Amino acid sequence: MNTLSYKTVSANKNTVNKEWIVVDAEGEILGRLASEIAKVIRGKHKPTFTPHVDCGDNVIVINADKIKLTGNKLGDKVYVRYTGYPGGQRFVSPKELMAKHPERIIEKAVRGMLPKNRLGRELFRNLFVYAGSEHKHEAQNPKPVKF
Repeated sequence: MNTLSYKTVSANKNTVNKEWIVVDAEGEILGRLASEIAKVIRGKHKPTFTPHVDCGDNVIVINADKIKLTGNKLGDKVYVRYTGYPGGQRFVSPKELMAKHPERIIEKAVRGMLPKNRLGRELFRNLFVYAGSEHKHEAQNPKPVKF
């Protein structure tokens, strides 16, 4: 047996094969959809996954305004941010966020599931979320995926 043929192949920026996929969020549960999206953005679904390289796919999410939250999360869950000023802690519920910016709910859920470092910030740029059913990435020929 030739033991030299067993070499671990580590992907890099030049050898990675990135694809474009489109996901319809209509009727999907937020957390379950976000975990699948985070897995695809990270590249963990590929056999050539390398932890320190952006080897995931570009994901387009449409119909973000039709996502579902289970239980009482729509009114009870709270997103907290801080403006940087004294007394500047701001709270917003998913119901209020859905009224103004429905795409941000999916963005916040996916961002929380990515690494908290430079790679995670770079991976987050591969996510494109739209409230309606139209998107501006037709030129990339995204293939539809159902999770």
